Amino acid sequence: MNFKARHLSQLHGSQPFDFEAIALELFHYQARYNAMYRAYLRHLGVDPKHINCLEAIPFLPIEFFKTHDVKTGDFEPEVIFYSSGTTQTARSRHLVSSLDGYKQISQRIFEAFYGPLTDFVVLALLPSYLEQGGSSLVAMVDHFVKQSGQQEEGFYLRNHEQLLHTVKDVQQKGKKILLIGVSYALLDWADELQGREDFSHVTIMETGGMKGRRREMIREELHTCLKNGFGVKAIHSEYGMTELLSQAYSQGNGIFKPGYTMQILLRDLNDPFDIRPDMRSGGINVVDLANVDSCAFIETKDIGRIKENGSFEVLGRFDNSDIRGCNLLIA
Repeated sequence: MNFKARHLSQLHGSQPFDFEAIALELFHYQARYNAMYRAYLRHLGVDPKHINCLEAIPFLPIEFFKTHDVKTGDFEPEVIFYSSGTTQTARSRHLVSSLDGYKQISQRIFEAFYGPLTDFVVLALLPSYLEQGGSSLVAMVDHFVKQSGQQEEGFYLRNHEQLLHTVKDVQQKGKKILLIGVSYALLDWADELQGREDFSHVTIMETGGMKGRRREMIREELHTCLKNGFGVKAIHSEYGMTELLSQAYSQGNGIFKPGYTMQILLRDLNDPFDIRPDMRSGGINVVDLANVDSCAFIETKDIGRIKENGSFEVLGRFDNSDIRGCNLLIA
């Protein structure tokens, strides 16, 4: 069994694994077979043989996904995911060799937090993602809709009246609903509803992103508006991005827990190579073990805080960084 097959069998298997040990194996594999990452390490003067802990790994700045094919090994991508972007910004590209592999990891992470998808009717308000195409989020939600076995339509653009009819119909049947949406689209609908409808069986999950359609809000303000509009006690959140194949989820209060294939590290805001386990706030670096075909070690443009139990908050973004759609609000 080659490295990639063995690595994926561990991720998809039922046995627990040593995250750091697998991450270090993956680092050495990508340092050898990812030409762009290998060149980056060489430019930094880093010898991979001397890397023996996560904090010593050089994380790849996320901007490289806009300018290069971040690719480990030789394969033809089954799908290319694109970031939402704007007309003013280049879109990130994530080359993925197996769409099914992404779907399986995403489903397993979701169900670890929320239980079987068959317990839900999944509804989505993701207009800008649907319109631009190539979205990893749309691919994930489409898979969730199909795995749920529901008969109801899953995706809605701006047809709120039809969506409300579906919510009422499903609630009468006693089934749980997951409503997942980009922030501005959820806010538009919440403004219309003004707490007048019953959403007691609905899990509202925002994925972030104003897309220039509405003013940016801190998460607390966003969640207050959504709670008032939908009449629910908590707003859930998904943390994901085009450059990652794993997700983290918050079940309220903006506190995220990473999926089993993901780990968050923090770097000093002024020194990207200063990564320490005792750091409680700083720039967010992500280890994503599912990124076997690209790069598993991503330096994001997000600023965050880590809790002692490994959960984290997203506090905002670095100054002058692009506004990206998948989950970032300016604090």
